[in-house]
Amino acid sequence: VVGIPGSMERSLDTKREANSHVEVVTAEDIGKLPARNVADTLQRLPGVNISSSGSNEGGFDEGDRVSLRGTSPSLTQTLVNGHTIGTADWFILSQIETVGRSVSYSLLPSELVSQVVVNKSSLASLPEGGATGTVNIITRKPLDFPDQFTAEASVGGVYADGPSKTSPQFSGLFNWKNDAGSFGVMAQAFYQERELRRDGQEIVGGFSQIAADAPVVATNPDLAGVLYPNLPGAAYFTQTRERKGGLIELQAKPSDTLTLGLSAFISDMEASNYNRNYMLWTGNFVSTQAPNPGYVIENNTLVQADYTGIAGTGYGIYDMISRPKSSSKAHYVTFDADWAASENLDIKFQVGTTEGKGETATQNIAEVVTGMGGGGGWTVNGTSRPVDWYLGGDNSQPTTEGFGTWGIQYYGVEDKENWFSADAELFIDKGAFSSLQFGARYADHSREVKSPYGSDPGDIAGALAGAAVGYYPSDFGHGIGGTYPTNIWYFTQDALSDAVNSNSTVRHDGARHNYGSEFKIDEQSSAVYAQANFPGDQWSGNVGLRYVDITQKIRFYQSIAASSPVTPDVTSLFGNFLRMNAKNSPSRLLPSANLKFNLSEDLLFRFAASQTQTLPDYSALSGSYSVSNLTHTGNAGNPGLDPIIATNFDAALEWYFAPRALLSFGVFSIDLKNYVKFGTTTQELLNDQNGQYELYEVVAPINTNGKVKGFEVAYQQPIGDYFGINANYTYAHGG
Repeated sequence: VVGIPGSMERSLDTKREANSHVEVVTAEDIGKLPARNVADTLQRLPGVNISSSGSNEGGFDEGDRVSLRGTSPSLTQTLVNGHTIGTADWFILSQIETVGRSVSYSLLPSELVSQVVVNKSSLASLPEGGATGTVNIITRKPLDFPDQFTAEASVGGVYADGPSKTSPQFSGLFNWKNDAGSFGVMAQAFYQERELRRDGQEIVGGFSQIAADAPVVATNPDLAGVLYPNLPGAAYFTQTRERKGGLIELQAKPSDTLTLGLSAFISDMEASNYNRNYMLWTGNFVSTQAPNPGYVIENNTLVQADYTGIAGTGYGIYDMISRPKSSSKAHYVTFDADWAASENLDIKFQVGTTEGKGETATQNIAEVVTGMGGGGGWTVNGTSRPVDWYLGGDNSQPTTEGFGTWGIQYYGVEDKENWFSADAELFIDKGAFSSLQFGARYADHSREVKSPYGSDPGDIAGALAGAAVGYYPSDFGHGIGGTYPTNIWYFTQDALSDAVNSNSTVRHDGARHNYGSEFKIDEQSSAVYAQANFPGDQWSGNVGLRYVDITQKIRFYQSIAASSPVTPDVTSLFGNFLRMNAKNSPSRLLPSANLKFNLSEDLLFRFAASQTQTLPDYSALSGSYSVSNLTHTGNAGNPGLDPIIATNFDAALEWYFAPRALLSFGVFSIDLKNYVKFGTTTQELLNDQNGQYELYEVVAPINTNGKVKGFEVAYQQPIGDYFGINANYTYAHGG
């Protein structure tokens, strides 16, 4: 009865007393955040956004990424107890295509959390990495418990109405400390399942354009340069998530002046999934076949068209992609020491290691041609409604016509960091400052994508002839709107797995080593800082400087033609490759200042200014290369990208007009230097036909400038003993 109001009061107290602009969520009890997911909890805070995915895997029912004030999740740093946590993703495109620096919250269950502090303004004492802010997840410590012995268990279930399944949830905690309060041990364990189903419409690749010299233009010249929907499809995705792990904390206080801590955490999530997408294969007929009379062109887009079937032409294409062994995991081990060296000096040390892994161990993929000779058509209904489309023929009958498969191809991601930090605070009894903080941190971080083996597919189509099939649910697409095929067949996940496994030869001899998807980035960072904290009559604040020096080593592979006179470094069935290396050494001095003025007993004003830094996404630094020696153009990554520098200004007025009540208004401005976007750049690349390095115009990530401005309003008030209001609004405008 009193837990939730108590947690709200503690959160507001922490926010009010802080000398920087923070938002705080406190768990009322073990495993009892205001929501069952850490990310879902944070979205209730002003200026905090969440998303349910890290790349292009689509939306889910569980929050996974956190960002601040409308910016990219990669610009928000997530810490656990003040240190980084290694993370990687289960979805293949998040592993090899768009590889960001954000942390997956699907690996961080709410049972671990005591408090979450969102730092909207920077401090010199905070580790660098959050250009727009830092989220610090704080776990419980054994000696913080009031009782000598504490045990807690929670058993529950999550019902998902899409798959119509209930999944078990379990968490347990044990904490013990001795009578003297000088030694304690805490152990937490969790096991959670989740069933997911997603019905959707995808237009894979967006809209394509009919070329001016396409055959259809000869009979229909008004179609030259016109856009049309590329592969509109009925997508059916299912997934089973199984998350398990735990946290062990040991604390010892051998003397009144020394506290030692050892912490170990692991979270392992199996994420088996099956994605089916039944598509109108517009790219196979739009450029060669004239639509029936009556087609409609609006805004240079073919918004309505019907096509009569022609024998031998496939009007549909169907992808079934099963990844039964997708997974992600994270762990860390830390050792801490807190030593009160004297009455005026406190010193803290921390050493730790963390690792995140993401794996796609198996891809069982079947692609078949459908709607042979059946024709098809579509109607585009603007951006707020689905595309209506149809495909001639019977979409309930299995086929292996035009069969294609990718077989097994392994992808693995490793994200590692080892670090050491030392922090000291000198308390001063007189003068302008209340204390001086200073410290240093060193970290060795690496991110590596590996694809060392795959398989040679055999007669998978023959094995699937007559195999077990299932059908889209009868309520598929309910609530989406639009008209499209629904009674769609698919090979069951087990049938597809059996066909691939029994008709594929896994090659561990390097023949299927996919060097083009691999890269490794090593980053060594050293930082020192000094921060002065000062009190005043009805005011307080801090100023600080943090100096960061980073060395980046980037390794990737460039493909070269078989006819090239250049000797390749490595070779496989994917082609010949050169091993490329790049190095960057950015350094930066990052200032910060925070001021708080108590205008009255219940009214305070904050102002903050700082510069912060985030390194570019891994995939931006090391994207795969595809260039044309004929035109000297292509697509590439950009290992020469500079770090993103944010100049932040933040002001807020906070009125604590009653117990557990707050009305606040804040404004913010974020100037982003070296923000990363895609553009055309000139790079010196190897021409593999003559062995010379030449200039190429490539589409690649480039540095540019950006700006985000906005305001935040928050209102929180209890109503009696059992009700209350908690509301906020954030407006952000970027450009």
